[in-house]
Amino acid sequence: MCNHYRSDPDKLSTWAEYAGFKLRADRQVDGDIWPKREAPVVRAVDGVPALDILKWGVPTTVPGKRPGTKLKKHVTNVRNLASPFWRSMLANPAQRCLVPFSRFAEPVIGGGRAEHWFSIVDRPMAAFAGIWRPSEDGEVFAFLTCEPNSLVAPLHPKAMPVILAEDDYEAWLTGSTDRALGLAQAFPSQLMRVESPS
Repeated sequence: MCNHYRSDPDKLSTWAEYAGFKLRADRQVDGDIWPKREAPVVRAVDGVPALDILKWGVPTTVPGKRPGTKLKKHVTNVRNLASPFWRSMLANPAQRCLVPFSRFAEPVIGGGRAEHWFSIVDRPMAAFAGIWRPSEDGEVFAFLTCEPNSLVAPLHPKAMPVILAEDDYEAWLTGSTDRALGLAQAFPSQLMRVESPS
């Protein structure tokens, strides 16, 4: 699953201005994003879409290896949209967000730390379909995943992030549950490119 992406700070303000979002965040974050780190998202603030800073990874508890024990896990990628835990967030437009990225990585199968990097053709920034919530770790987010398209599948057959077309940003942030779920599909492969490890 995608557990590494870039959100280049030098491109972020231009993207936000182009898309018509307020710049609410008062601090810069590292453009290299890993789980449990802070990252920029766009969410409704007082009814206005604004750029904010949240932590990547929604904390949940899962059964431990020993009977009766539990482990804390930070979920970064959401696939099971029928789960009541995620469904309740998806049903509330105020808990949906856009996660801006310049490119995202998928690990090379059997390649150690090597990664394939994917980006959108002719777009310096794009956005994943995200959801957020308050937690004991502060305000946190994750983004949706779906079946991979024909570009991603040969390199990472399990899943790919849900990438939104710019015309669908408003529908994701304000639309009905059914409308939002309808957007959870693979981005067209012909609009993407991949940089394979050398």
